Amino acid sequence: MTSSSTAQHDSRPDNPSDGGGVWSRPTDEVLRELDTSEEGLSSDAAAARAQEAGPNELPTPPAPNPVMRFLSHFDDILIYILLTAAVLKAIMGEWVDAGVVFAVALVNAVIGFVQEGQALDSLDAIRSMMTARARVRRDGEWSDVDAVELVPGDVVALGPGDRVPADLRLLTSSQLRIEESALTGESVPSSKGAAPAEPDAGVGDRTSMAFSGTIVSGGQATGVVTGTGAHTEIGRIRGMVSEAGDDALDTPLTRQLARFGRILSLAILGMAGFMLVIGRLVHEFPPAELISAAIGFAVAAVPEGLPAIITISLALGVQQLARRRAITRRLPSVETLGAVSTICSDKTGTLTLNEMSVREVVTAGSSYEVTGMGYTPEGAVLAGGEPADLDSHPDLFALVETMAVCNDATLSRNGNGNGHDDRSAPQADGTGASPDEGDPTDAGGSPDGERTWQLVGEPTEGALTVLGMKAGFDTAGYERLAVVPFDSEHKFMAVLVRTPTDRAEAHEGGTEVLLKGAPDRVLERCSHQMGADGRPEPLDRARWEAAIDDLGAQGLRVLAAAHLSRPAGGSEDLDQESVADGMVLLGLAGIVDPPRPEAIEAIATCHRAGIAVSMITGDHAGTARAIAREMGIIDSEDAPVLTGAEIESMPQSRLEKKAPDVHVYARTSPEHKIRIVRALQARGQVVAMTGDGVNDAPALTRADVGVAMGIKGTEATKDAADIVLADDNFSTIELAVEEGRRIYDNIVKAVVFLLPSNGAQALVLLVAVLAGWALPLDPVQVLWINMVTAITLSVTLAYEGPEPGLMDRPPRPGRAPLLGARSLRQIAFVSVLIGAATLATFLVTRDGTGDIRVSQTVAVNTLAFAQLAYLFNCRFLHTTSLRREVVGTNRVVWISVVSLLALQVLFVHAPFMHVLFHSAPVNWLGWVLPAAVAVAVFVLVELWKWAGRARAGR
Repeated sequence: MTSSSTAQHDSRPDNPSDGGGVWSRPTDEVLRELDTSEEGLSSDAAAARAQEAGPNELPTPPAPNPVMRFLSHFDDILIYILLTAAVLKAIMGEWVDAGVVFAVALVNAVIGFVQEGQALDSLDAIRSMMTARARVRRDGEWSDVDAVELVPGDVVALGPGDRVPADLRLLTSSQLRIEESALTGESVPSSKGAAPAEPDAGVGDRTSMAFSGTIVSGGQATGVVTGTGAHTEIGRIRGMVSEAGDDALDTPLTRQLARFGRILSLAILGMAGFMLVIGRLVHEFPPAELISAAIGFAVAAVPEGLPAIITISLALGVQQLARRRAITRRLPSVETLGAVSTICSDKTGTLTLNEMSVREVVTAGSSYEVTGMGYTPEGAVLAGGEPADLDSHPDLFALVETMAVCNDATLSRNGNGNGHDDRSAPQADGTGASPDEGDPTDAGGSPDGERTWQLVGEPTEGALTVLGMKAGFDTAGYERLAVVPFDSEHKFMAVLVRTPTDRAEAHEGGTEVLLKGAPDRVLERCSHQMGADGRPEPLDRARWEAAIDDLGAQGLRVLAAAHLSRPAGGSEDLDQESVADGMVLLGLAGIVDPPRPEAIEAIATCHRAGIAVSMITGDHAGTARAIAREMGIIDSEDAPVLTGAEIESMPQSRLEKKAPDVHVYARTSPEHKIRIVRALQARGQVVAMTGDGVNDAPALTRADVGVAMGIKGTEATKDAADIVLADDNFSTIELAVEEGRRIYDNIVKAVVFLLPSNGAQALVLLVAVLAGWALPLDPVQVLWINMVTAITLSVTLAYEGPEPGLMDRPPRPGRAPLLGARSLRQIAFVSVLIGAATLATFLVTRDGTGDIRVSQTVAVNTLAFAQLAYLFNCRFLHTTSLRREVVGTNRVVWISVVSLLALQVLFVHAPFMHVLFHSAPVNWLGWVLPAAVAVAVFVLVELWKWAGRARAGR
């Protein structure tokens, strides 16, 4: 560190000298190095530092040039092919068709430009986390100033509900708890104090620091500003988002289409050149006729309808995902979901309900199971599988009484209760407040009204309130006389109550002290325990310590309860000393944020589909492992778990080797998450990353698909993401992956359908030129076929539903080609099949009628009908199309069939079409022959597909 008055102290443990940062240094040393004191700065000193340090705000990066951003969306090989087709059509004088193709390219660019503009708001969203005002001490007096005016060395005061205005090293603290989930991912607020933390402490363990943008959930403190603007922890993460964005990855589909487009372009140019050479040297065609044929060949070979089909498929996927509660912010990410091979998921609220629930109660006499999940009081307390009656189980009654009465939380239906909204309500076990990032009063709510109970207060206390309701306990009649509130030092809460009349006799008409809190703190205050008969007996400490360990090993948060009766006429005072010893231990409650049942099923589906699921959480390793095993992410207690500290000390090359086999990560920081994502990508994985806090934004930006939580996610996270989940539910991710696979299948179907259509047309022209025949198709007729099939047939494949067994297939390799060997063989086979059939009908009709226009019209009919038949083959690529679903699951198909037939009737019989497209009326044979060819094409392609499946053993 420097001794400069404006020194900005880095929060990373490897930067400062002495092996640690300001969090590990005594306060007097920090004040001395910042050239300040607990009295704060003078106004003059603050002004001078402001000139040197700059404003306390995150800098705005220079905005990209809008024109260059727009033009960049034309820099794609597929768009080059599209524009080439438009230029060729313009050369041929087909200005209307050229304009349509240009319009398609323009629409694609506009859509991409708008979506990119939305993504650029992500850094501004992080900047908005800076608070507007701060209470600062200057010239020895406290005053409110704009937070942007803070400088290093300022002394700032914090109170409940405040948003921390800069990175602070705490100087004084009283029961301070800060909600840091946006930075650390931990599900509960952190207890803070002025005592130095360990030098190698991670962000979540720097208990002497308050970080900019986090929220004070309880207590008061003062602190000295050590970092402002870009030098805060949030500023550092913002820089990571920017860096991750600069290294953004192409999607698997864009990589495949780029490779496919390059190969196709070279093939078209090569074949057109070959055709020109043969036509000129061998058959001595006139140059004008050869150029016309070459243009017709190129127009026939270029699948200009493909970009439109891809855009339509993705757009329809966006709509379908929205119906499944997944909002898509970037169009290509819809398809990328289908290639996902690893999902890295946050735990709280995504895999779990984000609602604490008591799962097990342990007393000296028995162990009780608690059914039901969340804050809805549906369920029961069971003893031996049967509901436990409180009158028959005095040990259970005493524990439930303490947990429900020594409690500040309330529940109400639909949020209409009269409970208070106290963000700083004390937490019984010392672990802090709500695991969500919003107002605690929202816990238990639901955006769609599915859950009708709402918690007001702390989540852990809410779980205890629900326990009392499930057990049938009534808190009415208890009069609170005194309270020892929870604080982070003693980690318990105690109340002195006068019990209802019917309970007064049990306490000799006196009062009762009820205490609950962290089990070690409660245990040390007890000399006895309550037996199964409700009477005190000597404390068996070893037995309780074993029970605490057992509950903890299950991933449960453990609370203990104790009480002490006071006789009538006794003192009505209560303090920490009065509960220091002599208490009677009542038992333990094991609390958990329960897994979402649908998430467990979704994880099983992902595993069946060959998709690995990894849980990345801020929780401790033991809790993370227990939850992961319960959810089916891992299947063994010996499964490896990597902590943030281990990742910190691990070279990236070693992490790349370990990452594919590790599915639980604990105590992680933003840097760790990015390293995990990079390690998986280095091993060829396509990674989806979920998150809700600012700490997740860099990893979401780096991942192939970033998935943000819509309910409890920060705006910065949502803006950094590709997909936003409206219900914060992991099962929605699995549904989105299924939708992505369907979309990719439909894009492949479109390619497999389009290329034989284009290939057959190109083959007809190529063979005719090489053989020296008159052209079976005029260039304008090629345009007609491409236009009507693009308008009618091609689009229908975008509406296809999922094929059977879609989620039983492994993910496709991220760097695999768009078309596999089997698809390429099918394209070649069908191209030759349809091309040969078209040439055959052309030659037969030409020989029979001697009219070139009639024979060309029959050839066009043959191409149209054969492509119509082949469309039904392409509706099911992985299975046979000889099934009932081929006629009843996509009504758009039949709209397309009718439309195509109507257009072909117009092409054949409308006089003005004869002028425009050189067509001619045909007799019944000109319709029956193409129809017979179409039936033959469908049957032969199905036989080809069957033979391919037989060779593959399917």
